[in-house]
Amino acid sequence: MSGSTQTTNVVNGRHEGRVVLVTGSTRGIGEGIARRFAAEGASVVITGRSENAGETVADGIRRSDGEVTFVPADMRDSDEIEALVEHTVDTYGRIDVLVNNAGVQTETTAEDATIDDWEFVIETDFRSFWLCAKQCLEHMRPGGTILNMSSNHAYLTMPKLFPYNAVKAGINGMTRALALELGPHGITVNTINPGWVEVGRTREELGDDYEYTEEIHPVGRLGTPDDVAGVAAFLASDDASFVTGESLLVDGGRTAVMQDERYRAYRTRVE
Repeated sequence: MSGSTQTTNVVNGRHEGRVVLVTGSTRGIGEGIARRFAAEGASVVITGRSENAGETVADGIRRSDGEVTFVPADMRDSDEIEALVEHTVDTYGRIDVLVNNAGVQTETTAEDATIDDWEFVIETDFRSFWLCAKQCLEHMRPGGTILNMSSNHAYLTMPKLFPYNAVKAGINGMTRALALELGPHGITVNTINPGWVEVGRTREELGDDYEYTEEIHPVGRLGTPDDVAGVAAFLASDDASFVTGESLLVDGGRTAVMQDERYRAYRTRVE
């Protein structure tokens, strides 16, 4: 929920002087990432389709003395992506970090999904990542970073999430391809693959299964936007300058669990 994201474990000044563009940043994980970079000294550009939500997030960052600009944009529109990048460069002179976070999903099977469903997900969750990277490249200097947000569904998934789950696997492939091509330009490219993260809709979606879902995570809880934001801030820092082409799971160990009930029984004995 906008305005409720807390920023913890900040490394003061780590991104001082950097310009960071975060797509899909008017709520949830994207908002958390934008807040983290601003708290660490970056000038941040946030974007989304809702002006009200965007300005609410921007106001919250400014109240914490962060430097931020909101630019409304629809990631399905290539002209709006180009205008977003131009606005960022006109305002701050360059782009040091691009976080491709915009994403949507449909609850459809491969059989039931329509062409409209396909285009809705592909254009937002996949094509826009390429287009944003393409537009940003001429404004990035050596030391720049691109972070692509994927999901643990790139590794293990479930029915009725097509084509979202297929696209998330594709993002990991895009990251490897871009890392090879952009490495000689001094730009690193990595993927962050979050698992269950507590955002505004999570408790409603899980309902009575919320505690059960916590119990099948080795860390015993769901993630927070700040958990993901901390990884993003690290991967964009000088400490990660030798990391590129990687896809990092940020899921509290969930993907390591093979049998849920057996793991729950084990947790009960240990606790």
